[in-house]
Amino acid sequence: MPSAIEFSADPARIQRDRVHAWLADESYWAAGRSREAHDAAVDASRNFGVYDATTGEQLGYARVITDGVTFAWLCDVFVAGSARGRGVGVALVAGVVDALAPLDLKRIGLTTADAHGLYEKFGFRALEEPEQWMARMGPAMR
Repeated sequence: MPSAIEFSADPARIQRDRVHAWLADESYWAAGRSREAHDAAVDASRNFGVYDATTGEQLGYARVITDGVTFAWLCDVFVAGSARGRGVGVALVAGVVDALAPLDLKRIGLTTADAHGLYEKFGFRALEEPEQWMARMGPAMR
């Protein structure tokens, strides 16, 4: 990890206003997410951040939904535009994978439209049997 940034699994460090603005205003998957929905999702998840080691400014965010035993879903991975190209995404995913490793989960899932190369560095790959997976989409996704 570059020395100018640091990974943290401390949920108290999450800068909720900043993260909500990133996701609701800049992401393609959570556009328009309400602050109420954002806070509920954060409260029900494991939360991770990458920070500028000097200023403490949050540069990236990820959350994980998990039962802590068999399965996890990695989602809401976001790196601030001004921090891209500095290794923040790599540090973020590496930190999340390391934090989950002691759980010995059977599977960690995610979806992405544009960051396949990043996740492949950490062992993620396309589904071998995608026909076994199904999803029920909520009204907002139909």
